[in-house]
Amino acid sequence: MSLLRPGAAKRLCGALLILAALAAAPCGAQTAPATATTAAAPADIKFNLNLNTGAGSAQLSDLMKIVLVLSVLTLVPSLLLTMTAFTRIVIVLSFVRRALAVQGLPPNQILIGISLFLTLFVMAPVFGKINEVAIQPDVRGEITDMQAFEKALGPLREFMFRQTRKKDLALFLRVAKMEKPRTRDDVPTHVLLPAFALSEIKTSFQMGFIIYLPMLVVDMVVATLLTSMGMFMLPPATVSVPLKILLFVLVDGWHLVIGSLAQSFS
Repeated sequence: MSLLRPGAAKRLCGALLILAALAAAPCGAQTAPATATTAAAPADIKFNLNLNTGAGSAQLSDLMKIVLVLSVLTLVPSLLLTMTAFTRIVIVLSFVRRALAVQGLPPNQILIGISLFLTLFVMAPVFGKINEVAIQPDVRGEITDMQAFEKALGPLREFMFRQTRKKDLALFLRVAKMEKPRTRDDVPTHVLLPAFALSEIKTSFQMGFIIYLPMLVVDMVVATLLTSMGMFMLPPATVSVPLKILLFVLVDGWHLVIGSLAQSFS
């Protein structure tokens, strides 16, 4: 292998430098517009959120109303369970299903649906009054949003007071270390809510016991008969479940239960 002479080596190095410069030139040309575009971008972006509709206005802005509505929607299940007739209805219907020993019938979706529509039926007068005294005046702009909220609480509080036992209300007043209220208006809503929920649970369990009692008698009679006949290997539930369903259908049990539930709130 022969070595390059000094002159040829210098010419080769010069040619390589020229090629490198030509290759780098397009990159620089493309980088310049991007830099210019970046420099032309605004220095900062400001986001202004104004919740006021006007100077001295007591109404909430549309954006704030949307935020409040979305916040209330997350509380709808809790409000449905604690401030309406839903608690009593769903517990009593669950007792019916357990008393009949048919754990999957009716399905949970059907049971919840029946409870929901019964709740709407029972609460229809209350919701109508709320619409009359709070929602419609607020839509017409006659009252502010906060006044509408306070007026809407009135019919709900009246309904809860009718279904709340004095003993349960006194319990939470004592736990809260509050003086004995002179009128219903002196009872805070945060004290009325748990008292109402406790009263609803107690009432529903009393109704559930009345439903359970005849079914328990059927179970005892069937178990006694099977034992006296010496049929120890036959489970009593195999015979008692059809008899309980037959008894429930003959007395029109669903009509009696639903009617009793609806009338218990009057």
